[in-house]
Amino acid sequence: MAEKGLRASDLRAKTDAELRILLEERAQELMNLRFQRASARLEKPARFRQLKRERARILTVLAQRRRGLREERNAK
Repeated sequence: MAEKGLRASDLRAKTDAELRILLEERAQELMNLRFQRASARLEKPARFRQLKRERARILTVLAQRRRGLREERNAK
């Protein structure tokens, strides 16, 4: 069964620490896929796109939270 990607709504339910851990895991997996591609042993080339999109979603949620905190401070 194919693994489904992370949804932004699922990511928003996680803490910043959990998101950073996910981000590190995705970066590590992406690096491993690059090594597999270089050695011609890559089984799932579509996983590259999925990982890049998941990393972008995680970074977006983290950025939104940082911006939200700044906006709250400015409103006070």
